[in-house]
Amino acid sequence: MDHRQLLEDVYFVMLYGGVTMLCVVAAIYLLFRKADVIAPEVTSPVRLRRWTAAFLLTNAFSHVWWLMGVYTPLTKVPVVGYSVLCCLDILTVLPTMMGTLLGMLQDKRRPLWPFCLALLPLVLLYFLYIALKDDVYLTSIYVYILSFIVFFTLFMVFAVRHYGRWLQDNYADLEHKEIRKSLLVLAVFLIFFAMYERADTGRVVAYLLQVDILVLTGLLIWRVETLQELNSDALSEEAPAESERMAASTLIPTNIGPLLEKKCEAAQLYLQHDLTLAQLAQAIGTNHSYLSRFFAQQGLTYNAYINGLRVRHFIRLYQEAVSEQRIFTAQQLSYESGFHSYSTFSAAFKQNTGQTVTAWMKDSER
Repeated sequence: MDHRQLLEDVYFVMLYGGVTMLCVVAAIYLLFRKADVIAPEVTSPVRLRRWTAAFLLTNAFSHVWWLMGVYTPLTKVPVVGYSVLCCLDILTVLPTMMGTLLGMLQDKRRPLWPFCLALLPLVLLYFLYIALKDDVYLTSIYVYILSFIVFFTLFMVFAVRHYGRWLQDNYADLEHKEIRKSLLVLAVFLIFFAMYERADTGRVVAYLLQVDILVLTGLLIWRVETLQELNSDALSEEAPAESERMAASTLIPTNIGPLLEKKCEAAQLYLQHDLTLAQLAQAIGTNHSYLSRFFAQQGLTYNAYINGLRVRHFIRLYQEAVSEQRIFTAQQLSYESGFHSYSTFSAAFKQNTGQTVTAWMKDSER
């Protein structure tokens, strides 16, 4: 497809320019806006905001240098011009995309440099393609990019699963912390690159690519502003030598169970919102490694243990309210039982009782 002809389409130019400006404005917003607009109660991760802003800015710059490429001497040598612009995109847009996705995982810092290093062979392949003008190298470039995207996608899927288990093991409240929905961001990224690879095949694909960037921009802002920043350092407070010593031992203090009954269950510590494993360990006088191992031995996650206590507390509150003929709502009682949101409570209630809240209350009235 002739890019000059496409840029003669006034509607496409308006869309192209609008997407460019939106990316710049969104990046500036993420970098300089202190409070979230979508979820004011959430403090979003600074690292994620910066990576997302970097991705949006590289997208905006990509639009600019492609536009410049159409009207510069590069277009007089199509192979060179097209290859240089594609290589520039790969070395800027792709790393910032990966940085954004990795920034959503807060259990540990996953290094980006191995993935960036893996992109360097593409530079060599582009250089060989420009120098030799052999389509074999162009095919190799497509295969390499495809293989790289597939590998990174699989890595992200496994990383998200690991992150989900880490959350379950360390946090009682997963509100604004879960990132499984962030796989949707990954899916839209994949659509973006699929269309990018086919962008020169027709006007429709070129339009769809711009629409995809619009959707991706909105989705990224939503994901950034609804993801709570976590302090993973608080869950790694032991010295490395101590952690290694405990990992080598399978012994778990026998008093953890009684301590939980006394200082968590009897004292109703589980009613505290955003209670972490580290905070509970400190409250009962042990460390989070021993406590985590104790729950694993019981076949529980920390999240399941705390939410189980909260569901039982809700049942007690409900029975008391019914017996005293007080006016109440299930949402009110769920909040008093330690749950941040009714949706989280509903899922935990069904997991613990096998019934929905509504069905259980109807059965209780009989």
